[in-house]
Amino acid sequence: MTEFSVLDLVPVREGGSVGEAMEASTSLARKAEELGCKRFWVAEHHAMEGIAGGATSVVLAHIGNATSRIRIGSGGIMLPNHTPFQIAEQFGTLDALFPGRIDLGLGRAPGAGPELQRALRKNLQQASEYFPQDVLELRALLTGDVELTVKATPGLGANVEFWMLGSSLFGAQLAAKLGMPYAFAAHFAPDHLDEALDLYRRNFEPSDALGEPHVMVAINAFAADSDEEARTLASSQQQAFVALRTGNPGKLQPPIKDYTSTLPAPHLAMLDHVGQASAVGSRETVRDAIELFIKRTRADEIILCGSTYDPAAREASLEITLEAVRAVAA
Repeated sequence: MTEFSVLDLVPVREGGSVGEAMEASTSLARKAEELGCKRFWVAEHHAMEGIAGGATSVVLAHIGNATSRIRIGSGGIMLPNHTPFQIAEQFGTLDALFPGRIDLGLGRAPGAGPELQRALRKNLQQASEYFPQDVLELRALLTGDVELTVKATPGLGANVEFWMLGSSLFGAQLAAKLGMPYAFAAHFAPDHLDEALDLYRRNFEPSDALGEPHVMVAINAFAADSDEEARTLASSQQQAFVALRTGNPGKLQPPIKDYTSTLPAPHLAMLDHVGQASAVGSRETVRDAIELFIKRTRADEIILCGSTYDPAAREASLEITLEAVRAVAA
């Protein structure tokens, strides 16, 4: 049976504060746990006014304290921004605080311009080239499968579940080689979805941690009582996509009814492209879209994304979505 999880960016809305964003994400995590979701992941982004998950492990510690059963993790940690030793300590600490509940999803793309590179004191292009070696070093720091001259405390012996994230063929190939579960970011980069999943499954090499391929795929989901209401909810995220792609990112904006009718053709085309992995509409519309998506991807897990201006609307959307897809998953 397909399992469902939640990916959150800790969005900061227009007129709101970072503290309110943290509170909303914590409430969403509690709701996801109540509804039986398997995981609640937070994504690492930096220097973006509308996203407050940059200190990912700190956010996860707060969410871990506010929940009791749901797995919590990174979707993901952009490893080129860090040293493997730092992440081993951070996630070793999280495992000590919340035993058996910690996921560590790793990504290669730092997504940073020259200014952020200077702020992080990193040559991110070079760090990205070392990504496979850094993944192996990080895994060794936690598992001890390779003896290193330095030991992470906390870290060594932590029961952390490793995931490889990806939006291209590189991550799929590396996940297969290392025998890791693989999560594909179709919610914003759908181009290589089918090819990446096929590559991962065909080339998978079993590891001590995982005996057979295991796939999670991200999809945007906005559910409401009607298709029109759901499309209005989704317009806040659509505005964020347009702002980001036009070089003017900011806080999450209030929804706009019939938003796409106001856009020029290039922006519409961009949204249509980015939104290929989306389920937006009433209970029935969302159910049908996710059913087709599961059939297409044969995903073991689906992770639901989608920022709304009103945090309560996202919780309601999640509840409607999960009620709609339980029968599909079975």
